[in-house]
Amino acid sequence: MKLAFIIDPIHQLDPCHDTSVALMEAAQILGHEVWITQANLLNVVDSKAWAVLQQVELVPVELIEGRWVAANPWYKLGSSLFTALESMDAVFMRTDPPVNDSYLYATYILDYIDQNKTLVINNPNGIRAANEKMYALQFTQAIPETIVSADKKVIRQFVEAKGATVLKPLGNKAGEGILFLQSGDRNFNSIVELSTLQGRLPVMVQNYLPAAKDGDKRIILLNGEPIGALNRLSSGSDFRNNMATGGTVAPTEITAREQEICTLLAEKLRQDGLIFVGIDVIGGYLTEVNVTSPTGIREIDRLDGTHLAHQVIQWLEQVNGNW
Repeated sequence: MKLAFIIDPIHQLDPCHDTSVALMEAAQILGHEVWITQANLLNVVDSKAWAVLQQVELVPVELIEGRWVAANPWYKLGSSLFTALESMDAVFMRTDPPVNDSYLYATYILDYIDQNKTLVINNPNGIRAANEKMYALQFTQAIPETIVSADKKVIRQFVEAKGATVLKPLGNKAGEGILFLQSGDRNFNSIVELSTLQGRLPVMVQNYLPAAKDGDKRIILLNGEPIGALNRLSSGSDFRNNMATGGTVAPTEITAREQEICTLLAEKLRQDGLIFVGIDVIGGYLTEVNVTSPTGIREIDRLDGTHLAHQVIQWLEQVNGNW
């Protein structure tokens, strides 16, 4: 197969952490061509999506004494090729969020790939429909008590009723802008004004889950089925558990309740073409559904001795041409 990956500039990626690199490595090891491009190199010509692609050759990372070690250099680029993306067997949209104008326009361009010929992972329409905070709201039996509002009065009523809450901007990533907000906070007005841009932008406010002190579980789903998980723990100086905020990771198991949540989501994810997804679960509650560039494969493989990226590519081999 010929596989294209839309990524951030490759020299900015961390081969020991980034799931995109793990997927590209697995594809190469399993005998497939790996091509890369960036969102700003996408085009529509003659009503088809085109891109400037470069074939890439990777030196796979090695697990040495419990940590991933990369060669230097760890990749080699071939010459550039301007081609229709439907010449690829699959295209992975792996640009990191936030979903800003550039990201949104890239998904519009990807709409012009003939998906009878080429599978786009994840489906561009599905990405647009699945704000990573808001998407979870349709699964009411799985989420903590939640509101979405830009209205200071509505937010205050909720916070006062719950006592301790978590405020989340709808468009950020990696824990950016998430705040712990409790009743009686003297900074309440300023926090809400800054987060909502003076009432112009809605935010999510959720009941604080005390189980967060025991970690925030990331579960990777492939075509609706869980294939691996890790637990993220805060650094101790920050209530957030995200790896990007200094959190550590630990091995974990998928509980019966978490399997129930995965089953609840599975059919909707498939309907929306959301094939490679990372969900976040705290204390048996679904808090986010990550569809843009979910990560965690490197950490799960290191902790559990798995090869999740290989599972993804092998699944793609099985369905190739049958979507």
